[in-house]
Amino acid sequence: MQIIQPAPEGRLAGGAAPGSPAPTHTLWKAIAPVAITILLALIPAPQGLPQFAWWYFAIFAGVIVGLMLEPLPGGAIGLIGITVVAVLANHVYLSPEQAATAGSHWPGEAIHWALSGFSNSTVWLIFAAFMFALGYEKTGLGERIALVLVKAMGGKTLTLGYAVMAADFALAPFMPSNTARSGGTIFPVINHLPPLYDSKPNDPSARRIGGYIMWTALATTCVTSSMFLTGLAPNLLALEIAHKTANVEISWIQWFVAFAPVGILLLVAVPLLGYWVYPPEVKSGEGVPKWAGSELEKMGPITRREIILGVLVFVALLLWIFGGNYVDPTTAALVVISLMLITRVVTWNDILANKQAWNTLVWFATLVALADGLSHVGFVKWLATVMAGYVTGFSPLTAMVVLVVAFFLLHYMFASVTAHVTALLPVMLGVGSTVPGLPMQQFTLLLLLTLGIMGIITPYGAGPSPVYYGSGYIPPGKFWELGAIFGAVYLVAFLVIGVPWIMARG
Repeated sequence: MQIIQPAPEGRLAGGAAPGSPAPTHTLWKAIAPVAITILLALIPAPQGLPQFAWWYFAIFAGVIVGLMLEPLPGGAIGLIGITVVAVLANHVYLSPEQAATAGSHWPGEAIHWALSGFSNSTVWLIFAAFMFALGYEKTGLGERIALVLVKAMGGKTLTLGYAVMAADFALAPFMPSNTARSGGTIFPVINHLPPLYDSKPNDPSARRIGGYIMWTALATTCVTSSMFLTGLAPNLLALEIAHKTANVEISWIQWFVAFAPVGILLLVAVPLLGYWVYPPEVKSGEGVPKWAGSELEKMGPITRREIILGVLVFVALLLWIFGGNYVDPTTAALVVISLMLITRVVTWNDILANKQAWNTLVWFATLVALADGLSHVGFVKWLATVMAGYVTGFSPLTAMVVLVVAFFLLHYMFASVTAHVTALLPVMLGVGSTVPGLPMQQFTLLLLLTLGIMGIITPYGAGPSPVYYGSGYIPPGKFWELGAIFGAVYLVAFLVIGVPWIMARG
């Protein structure tokens, strides 16, 4: 094939020549997280925040810096972070009163907290997404579907981006778990697209097309998660909290109509914006669809193992879409993985050898525990109280905008939207209720509609984020950079279009 040029021969990931030592991280990347932690710890705690909570935040900040710079793999950094807190829990996780009450039991409580993330259902759903991708790879079904997509829309990279967007949009109203939707359904298929263009993970060739496709998928699912009440499970939790806290009720159609002007614009713009901001090196190839057709002919008819996997994935989709009242999405995923093992679609050795999946499992599980600790030590509540003081005297509209922006940006401190909703939504609604003349119905709607789009800002901000982060197609630093750019675009679009639209509807 002549359209797709192979990556330069004789080079390894990161540009090293064969036989030469693997490129090492510079020393400053290892020193920076430790330095940030120590520097913050030496600063006296802000007024109103206990010293132990400030020390905990210092460790959390150091972990975040470490994840951004990656002197070690993300899983290792997360593990070191929870270990440091577990060892120092008597000083950084427990208040003096709690430490005195715990007595000799605090080491046991500390390790129980440190390992709590491994019992989080979303963490295992993310792991399941990697197993589904493994099944697609081992059976060849993923390559077959990818080739069909390329044959139909592979003439231009941009049209592939729109195909990915359309697939997520079609599933979003029916799948409340964006991890299942994007990480478990979209990702395993599109993961087979980049290799068709000789674009490889953890390699300079990732920029050929892989990085663009992966980022488009994640950016899209964050928009659809805000667009539909049923597009993100925490949306339903947030609605229940809003009803109990502010006595506000919002229907499915009210939710959709409120976000539609922003959502439709962003969905149309996301593939194109990614094409501009993180342009793929392969823009088009007229011979690609013809080549894909010939490769499909070489593959021959669909095999028995492909059919079995297709049936199992269809079962998972049915359970995710219609079985919410009967089976948890993660349970459904584990059932399908068990059936994949029983039917020999994959083997246990295949699962054990999937290093990316296990690394992501450890990384996300440890980060969930660390983020939960911010609420436990009272840091989140203190920060919300401080913010309440800043909106005193503002006009209702200004106060709403300030609080919505703060609610959005504070997601940097959370490893799950569910945790964000549980810890911060009641506090924000309480702050809003203290502003004279602030319309609680519109304010509540503004807060809730940001829950999906805020997930774009970090590699841990949304359920599917660790899946795409761990794919190897987007370097860690670039992932944070793209998150900041797209987060700013989403937030500005929401404020400029969404706020006037919602206020005008009353």
